[in-house]
Amino acid sequence: MTEENEKIPTSSHFVYVVDDDRDVRRSLSFMLGASEIRSHPFASGEDFLDAIPDLQPGCILLDLRMPQMDGFHVMTELSKREIDWPVIVMTGHGEVPVAVRAMKLGAIDFIEKPFSEDALLACFANAFTLLDQRESSGRRKRAARDRVGQLTARETDVLRGLLAGESNKQLAARLGISLRTVEMHRGNMMDRLQVASLAEALTLALEAGVDPANADEG
Repeated sequence: MTEENEKIPTSSHFVYVVDDDRDVRRSLSFMLGASEIRSHPFASGEDFLDAIPDLQPGCILLDLRMPQMDGFHVMTELSKREIDWPVIVMTGHGEVPVAVRAMKLGAIDFIEKPFSEDALLACFANAFTLLDQRESSGRRKRAARDRVGQLTARETDVLRGLLAGESNKQLAARLGISLRTVEMHRGNMMDRLQVASLAEALTLALEAGVDPANADEG
């Protein structure tokens, strides 16, 4: 459960503080609030992960040394859920190997306790920029997936073949259909994707994460 009965902000520019030390949570909330950065505290990794479905995207300030579920487990679970909100980890003084391990799990930065307000704000200047970029990229990917998802199975086959560099003739031979049928599906695919060129269709396919066809497929 979350604490202090704070209302979850709707802006993407806020921070989720995950630390089992109540004094640290309060200190960080005060420090961030003084810089007009809205924050929301969580006393454990479990509480934070349970709340994620109801949270707006934001940055995460994560303590690595917590009982039951430590910061590494939290980051692993975030990766499994494909949640790419920027994570800044808090470490003890001199724990560089620990910080490196966290960076390998996807943390964008680390900050050593005790830290100054200036050091903390410098970390978040980068984190908020990255959050905006990831959110923008995520919206484009979701829109691309929605458009590709409207294709029929055969139109998707054609798109995957084109993504693999196949010509219409090669597509026809691999799929066992006529050249004219390939051309028909290709035209319908372009109309359904609302694109004016093959390059635009392929860019959209890549954005949507479409896999190129395998030469062995039929």
